[in-house]
Amino acid sequence: VVPDGSLLLFGDFMAPGADPRTYNRIDDRKALVRVVKEYLDDYNAANTKKMALVMFVDAITHVARVSRVLRQPGGNALLLGVGGSGRQ
Repeated sequence: VVPDGSLLLFGDFMAPGADPRTYNRIDDRKALVRVVKEYLDDYNAANTKKMALVMFVDAITHVARVSRVLRQPGGNALLLGVGGSGRQ
């Protein structure tokens, strides 16, 4: 049972640069948002095509789930969205 408003999310990306990566429960929302924004800032610093994304908790939870799937051997996912929610 997860208390109302609590975050039930796991990931291995909370300690950037860690080797080996450890898969742990993520309890701290503020730390989660901060780490994902750091990854986005690192991407934007390394690439000429910037991604101007707004990373809110619902979007981050989806990114964490996709990250878990893609890290599996042979991992792949089909991502679907409702009409009108994509790039305009």
